[in-house]
Amino acid sequence: MPIAPSQRDWFGSRYDALQAHDVETILAASLDIMANLGVADASSLVIETIVAAGGSLSSDGRLLFPEALVRTAIAGLSKSVLLAGRLAQHDLRLEGRRVHAGSGGAAPFLIDMETDTYRPSTLRDLYDAARLVDALEHVHFFSRSVVARDMETPHALAVNTAFASLAGTAKHVMVSADHPDQVCAIADMCYRIAGSGDEFRRRPFLSLNINHVTPPLRLSQEAFAVMATAIDLGIPVHVNTFGQMGASSPVTLAGCLAQTTAETLAGLVFAWLRNPEVKAIMGMRPMVTDLRTGGMAGGGGEQALLTAASIQIAQHLGLPNSTIAGAADSKISDAQSGYEKALTVSLAAQAGCNMITQACGMQAGLMGCSFESYVIDNDMIGSILSSLAPIEVSDRTLALASIAEVVRGEGHFLGQSETLQRMNSDFVYPRLADRRGVQEWELAGSPDIRGLAKPRAREILAAHFPTYMSADLISDLRRDFDIRLPDEHMRVG
Repeated sequence: MPIAPSQRDWFGSRYDALQAHDVETILAASLDIMANLGVADASSLVIETIVAAGGSLSSDGRLLFPEALVRTAIAGLSKSVLLAGRLAQHDLRLEGRRVHAGSGGAAPFLIDMETDTYRPSTLRDLYDAARLVDALEHVHFFSRSVVARDMETPHALAVNTAFASLAGTAKHVMVSADHPDQVCAIADMCYRIAGSGDEFRRRPFLSLNINHVTPPLRLSQEAFAVMATAIDLGIPVHVNTFGQMGASSPVTLAGCLAQTTAETLAGLVFAWLRNPEVKAIMGMRPMVTDLRTGGMAGGGGEQALLTAASIQIAQHLGLPNSTIAGAADSKISDAQSGYEKALTVSLAAQAGCNMITQACGMQAGLMGCSFESYVIDNDMIGSILSSLAPIEVSDRTLALASIAEVVRGEGHFLGQSETLQRMNSDFVYPRLADRRGVQEWELAGSPDIRGLAKPRAREILAAHFPTYMSADLISDLRRDFDIRLPDEHMRVG
């Protein structure tokens, strides 16, 4: 049976932003930074771990990573990481040039579909975003896309974010934490949902985004404490570095890449020393600064190039990787949003990024999340993934016999058995993009894609209430955790 496009494995392989010798040059610069400049503000935990493995402190207190240690860690880190879904069909295997695209952003605002205005995001918005992603066939995972600003404490935010995300989707979930106590609570919740700690470790359906560096080259002591706890509890960790070119990293592409690589490798070395079996993802996320304003500019050609180059470096190291693409600067899901997202996500996919986060739903440089954008971007992601398909060249696909038959017969290929067979296996058909003729489109009221996306998003949110947790399990979690999402919003029972 032909495999439907939405169920395929996709592989990027066609685009390299850097020459091979330039990758080696940038990596050499990164290793030089780690060995001779090092990082500041390391905690005693990090210092003890690195120094015990051969690192040292400089005279001005900076932590230095010898090249031999870094290369040993790179060689020892797992080259394949499973990020499981709650259903096996949603499993993500991060290795080689496999490509997956999903949500993300942690936006503080939601763009209200009824008023087209930005308003503070809530826990219910987060749950609704998870439900929406769960129903979109080309979106592979759910990374927290909005901040539940109605949570009063960091602990309540962390626990409720994990619960709402896991209640809303069976796809892999990515969240974050600010303190080891939050990590312990999230792990406890995951163990109960999985049935045991061992079962969760075998098939981890939740992972933690950890921004362990404050660029340039300063470590976050709190983030490393979170990372250590997550590793000990069997939670996969995304070792992320989020600098801005021209602001917190050099204004040159090469300099930004060298610093970002060094910063990310510092976290990966610690993760590997903490547990050589760690499930760690190299999350280089260098972003571009608009030097006229000082703000982030996530939708330009420079951003697309920088993102693809960072993925090429991770690919060179053979490490499972992720990056940000799709952080459109546009405030709504308009033409600007479309070209910004398509450009950055396409190059990340063609470069072979294992996990493209923020690929859908995000507006205003990650400040706002839009439900209508989710369904529009689902179409976009499907089209981008289809561009990764290999072109098979064989006697069968050259179709010389079929050409001769058609030329001497009906004069078209619509009736050929091969055409019918491949109709649903070789093509990704958009749900929203309008391919009708002009007259039919005009008779339908000349709708634009935003006008089609809003009803589609409302339809999903009105009907799709997942039941991946039993009512009894939800009741138990409510009893033992401070869960704020009401049953009536989830239609439990």
